[in-house]
Formats: sequence, structure tokens, C-alpha cells
Amino acid sequence: MNANIQLKIKELPTNPGVYIMRDKDGTVIYVGKARNLKNRVRSYFNSSVKTEKTYALVEKIVDFDYIIAKSEVDALVLENTLIKKYKPHYNILLKDDKLYPFLRIGIKEDFPSVRIIRRLKADGAKYFGPYMIGITTKDMLDLLHSAFPIRWCDKDLNKHKKNERPCLYHQLGKCLAPCGIEEAREKYSKMIEEVISFLNGDDKKIRDILQEKMLKASDNLDFEAAMEYKHRIETLDKMIRSQIVAIPRDLELDVFGFAFGDDSHAVAVMTVRGGKVIAMEKFAVPGINKEDCVTDFIYQYYSTHPMLAEEIVCSVEVDSTLQEALQSFGKARIIVPKMGIRKQLSEMADNNASEYLSRSSEILSRKDKMTVGATKQLAGVLGINGDLHRIECYDISHISGTDKVASMVVFTSGEKDGDMYRRFKIKTVEGSNDFACMKETLLRRLNRLTEGKDPSFSLRPNLIIIDGGIGQVEYAIQAQEESGYADISIIGLAKREETIVMPDGREINLSRDSFALRLIQRIRDEAHRFAITYHRKLRNKRALESKLKEIKGIGEQTVKKLFDHFKSYENIQKAELDELQKVLPERVAKDLYNFLRSNND
Repeated sequence: MNANIQLKIKELPTNPGVYIMRDKDGTVIYVGKARNLKNRVRSYFNSSVKTEKTYALVEKIVDFDYIIAKSEVDALVLENTLIKKYKPHYNILLKDDKLYPFLRIGIKEDFPSVRIIRRLKADGAKYFGPYMIGITTKDMLDLLHSAFPIRWCDKDLNKHKKNERPCLYHQLGKCLAPCGIEEAREKYSKMIEEVISFLNGDDKKIRDILQEKMLKASDNLDFEAAMEYKHRIETLDKMIRSQIVAIPRDLELDVFGFAFGDDSHAVAVMTVRGGKVIAMEKFAVPGINKEDCVTDFIYQYYSTHPMLAEEIVCSVEVDSTLQEALQSFGKARIIVPKMGIRKQLSEMADNNASEYLSRSSEILSRKDKMTVGATKQLAGVLGINGDLHRIECYDISHISGTDKVASMVVFTSGEKDGDMYRRFKIKTVEGSNDFACMKETLLRRLNRLTEGKDPSFSLRPNLIIIDGGIGQVEYAIQAQEESGYADISIIGLAKREETIVMPDGREINLSRDSFALRLIQRIRDEAHRFAITYHRKLRNKRALESKLKEIKGIGEQTVKKLFDHFKSYENIQKAELDELQKVLPERVAKDLYNFLRSNND
């Protein structure tokens, strides 16, 4: 323990709060919460027995900060916010971009459709799912459409013209057509009630409907349709088989099971809806503080997943702080069962967690080799002391010097960090000078290191990778020197032989099965993809602007108004006539509407 840390520990308050551990580069490597900041932080540096992972963490701690919170609940919330911001290597990290599909029924709509969505909103709709054991959300939607003639479209029926005929789905008997048939409207409402009843666990009605349709199709010698209904019944059987006999049908539970190891833990999350086990997720969790694993995991889980259950069943005792903190996500109460069906479900979740823990060490080891292990190997190859926690890669994209753009992608601890990606329009370079484009990009990026406004630009990279050879690297070094950050490590990756190009001109060729080479290839390919995507978007926008200006009454200012209002090329294309008329005069709006429809066709 260095003298600075010793002094700071003595000065620590005994309030609840959050502590932030940093390494020698100033990178945040761990964030934790504490009921008593002084006692918790001091415990890391005392002589008590620690796990291997905790030793690895403590060896890297060079400094720490802390934030006092009003209460333990506030500390838990703040801890979660900081973990999402810094993504520390030694913390539990639940990915925000892992979005499971749900079924959505907009019950506040006049004639709700059933849709597969991934982002839930507090919009008064009913959500069901996710479905992961034996069937998918798409299977469920197909099942519903087979049994019930619910509408397939997202059309605003308030704008439906009275003389407009119902679509083909109605003619095929697959939609009641509430859009144009008055008597269908009351039937549609009753049918949606039956759909919701089924999704809540009542299987009998839908089975009878599918059975009847299958027999009818068979009697009519339509064996293809009969086989389709048979498959739907088999899907239904998969659902029923996943039901545990003793579970009451009205139970809506999220069940958390835990298994604890020395250096890693495992969590199993079992979803029970309508008396059926419909999902089982398993997570490998790094093991720093076992006592924090339960609270931190459950809180992070609901910060990225909707709270749809009425009860949260947990196999171990939880801190009362958690129940209070979870109130911001929903009203589910936490239960640690002692007997009965909830206890059985809890034990089932624990067993799944234990089984996963036995395999997770191998999984974590393989992942570590591909990510953190690869960064360590790369640091060794390049002769860099310390971790390559943050790697940035840059690529240039254009066609014959037009629509020049650059991409900046970021990998944190060997994994892509999409929230940190940034893109640039080249502003000062004329023609097809990739070298000058790279210099401009790096100069603009590095000059924003101390700005503090953008969380990505304000974080210092441990390594910069340039997609290109010695020419690009030399111009990137010029940008470093002019910005005053010549001490940041930089390399190029030449495409022909996948050769690492060093600033001094040396070339390094890694083995094809090297984890370090695979890592920099992944990073380079991601930078290329991100640059190409942005370039195409700008090119398409420019092409559309050019075509729009051919329409009488549309000039530079009108095009700007359209993009300011609709935000994107795709939104302009999809706009209805009345939406266009909010921005344009009626005649011009009609001409544009007809132009867009003819181009869509």
C-alpha cells in the first residue's frame, strides 16, 4: 500500500457511499458501495485472506476516490450508474444491449395488434415474455395468428378511408378487418381478451381452436394447412410441458438462484409467467465481494430488464436496501421462501446456477483469452508496460474524395464498447488524401481529451490503432505531437499481410493463431464497418437531396427543413402526405409524396 492510499484511508468518513479504484493510468478498475466507507476500503488492504481475483485487483490499485451518499440506497443507485459509465474490468457487467424479444399488445388502442418488440416503454400496453425455453417469441406470434384472426398491420385505423377495401389477410380469413367491417369491431375486442387470457396461461381455448382448424383442413383434403396446424399444436405442447405441475396458474415470479465460488460466481434467473417456466438465463459473475454479488446483480438486472413479475424469489437473504432501491423499477416484493412451491423453484434456480458455475470457469477462461488475455499478449508484443484497457482504432472512408468520413471505435478490456464509438466528417482536406484525413481526425480527437463534455473523448486511450501502413502512422504521429500527446502508444495494421507497423518503421508479424492478432483484426474490421456505414449514410442523404431539388418548389432551405423535421432519409421516405404538409405547401407536399412513392415502388 503506497503512502498516498494510507493517508486517504485515515481521512475516509464512516458515511455510506461509493468508492472508485484506479490504476496507474488513472483508469477506473473497480467501483463499490459501502455502508461504512472507511471500514470497507480499509478491508481491501488489510492482511485478511483474499481471493486470487481480489489480490489481482489490489495489486493494481494506485489511487481511489469516493463519493458520500445520503443513504445505502443512494449508494447502490450511484454505484450502478458509475459501473455503466466506466465499465470497470473487475465489476459485474450486465450488457445493456442484450435486449430480449417480448410480445406487445397495445390495449389502449381501439384495435390492438400483437407485435414483437425489444424495447419496453411505460405506455400502458401489455407485455409478455421473453420466451426462451423450447419456443421463441416468433413461435408465439405464429401460434396466435394461426388461432386468432388478429390484424397483421400497424396501420392507424383512424386514418383508414371508409371506401378502402380490407387487405388480402381478411380475404384469406386471417384478419377480422376491423378497419372496414363495422360488425367485426366488437368481435375483435372479445378476441383480444382471449389472446391475453392465453398469454396469461389459459391454454384450453387456443388448443380447441387449433384442433378444430386442423380437422377441418384435413376433411377438406388441405393436408398442407392441416400439417401447419399440427405444428402449431406441437408448439403449444412444448409450452405445456415446460409447466411444473404444482405451480398455480396465477403465479408471476422472477426467481434468482446463486452459486458462489472462490474467484467467480454464477446466477440463474428463472422467469415464471402464468404458472409456466418460460425462461432461464444464466450469468457468470466475477467474484470480488461475495456479499455484494446478490444485491448488485439483482439491482443491475432490473436496471436493464423490465420488472414484470409480482414477486421476486431469492434463494439467499438480501439487504433491505435492495427492496427500497427496486421501488423505482416496479412494485414486486422480494421473498426468501422457507417451504412450498416457491422454495422448490428457488432450489431449481440454485441447481442451475451450480451447474453453470461448474462450467463457467472454462467459459470465463476462454473469454479471458480472447479479450483481456489478448490485450496482455498484445502489450507484451509491443513492449508496453501496463494494461491496454482502452484501445481506439481509426479508419477513413470515401469514394474518390467525396463524402470523406472517419470512424473511431473503442474496445474496453478487449471487448467492443459501442457506446464509446464516435464518427467524424472530414472538414479541412481536399481530394483523396487519406494521410491528411487521418491527421485531421486524430488531431480533433486528441484536442478533446481535456474538454470533459463527451465521456468518450475525455477518456485517455492506452493504445491507438491506425488502419493502414507507415504513411498513415506517420501522419497520426504528427497529430499526436501537435496535440501534446506523443506518449500515447500507436501502431498501424497493414492489410496485405496483417502486419503491425510500429512508429519507428519496424514491422511485426504475429502468428495466425495469436489471440493478439485476432483482437486487432476484430478491432480493425469493426472500425472499417463503422466508417463504411457512416459513409453510405452520407452518400445516400446527398443523393436524396440532389433528387429532391429536382422537384419544383424544393431548394436548399426546404431540404434542410425536411431533414430538421424528419431527422433522417428513412423517415422522409415513410412520411404520409399529411405529415409532409406540416412542413411544405400543399402542392409541393403532394409532388414530393408522389415522388417518394414512385421511388419506393
